[in-house]
Amino acid sequence: MYLAASYYYKQAKSYLQRAVIMTKDNQKIWVEAGYETFAKEGIAGLKVEALARKTGKSKSSFYHFFADMEVFTEVLLQQHLHSSKEIAEKAKNCKKMVPDMLNLLLNAKQHILFNRQLRILRHIPQFNNCFQKAHLPVENAFLNLWAEALGLAGNTYLARLLLNLTVENFYLRITEETLTYEWLTAYLNEIRFMVAEMHKNNPK
Repeated sequence: MYLAASYYYKQAKSYLQRAVIMTKDNQKIWVEAGYETFAKEGIAGLKVEALARKTGKSKSSFYHFFADMEVFTEVLLQQHLHSSKEIAEKAKNCKKMVPDMLNLLLNAKQHILFNRQLRILRHIPQFNNCFQKAHLPVENAFLNLWAEALGLAGNTYLARLLLNLTVENFYLRITEETLTYEWLTAYLNEIRFMVAEMHKNNPK
């Protein structure tokens, strides 16, 4: 009797563990689809019916995991903040802006496009707050490499100032198609040229 009870207990425990994994996997499918959609289309693209078609899941599956679209959107923002921390950690291992950091940025293409949408929607406090929280750790992680690439290794204050000034222009210009290694290299060279011209006009 005891052995039978022990057997069924183990079977039930194993089933529950598999069920938890399956639940997390199904939830992850929705989050990944939503994250990709937001990165490409912004908040306007987050429609349950469209996401259901994208995932191959039913709309009832969406509401099983998320009470409504507001809750789902908040989950996406939290996922973005988590992604930002991971990128910041990887940035600490980069030795040079070129090619290390540029390759990292390319691998984080979806993250950058998500950030772009947050920047567009910055008039909404929820999105503006997420952008600021996501941007800062990455900025801090690669500031020294940025300063070195611009010839400002001894002046991280100026390097950070220039970085913040170029952020708006950067997000205005990037698209899914143009965000390439060649484009990033050309953009960095533009900033380098601007800094060099500043030095010429203000040698002191």
